Amino acid sequence: MPIYEYRCGKCNHVFEELQKIGEGNENVVCPVCKEPHPDRLPSCCNSLGGTEGSSFDSIPSSPSCSSGGFS
Repeated sequence: MPIYEYRCGKCNHVFEELQKIGEGNENVVCPVCKEPHPDRLPSCCNSLGGTEGSSFDSIPSSPSCSSGGFS
């Protein structure tokens, strides 16, 4: 299940919520002020695999099993 980030419209508290894919904010409440239906924030992550210039480009690659990288 993915983790979604929300912002409360009443107190501006930002928090994360573990939810099923496609589930809306009907059952989500702010953990601080208990206001229902917070705003879901846009995701800041790229899809797995990344694109040129993405933050994934800076992750060093590890040797694969077939390359004999294990000692």
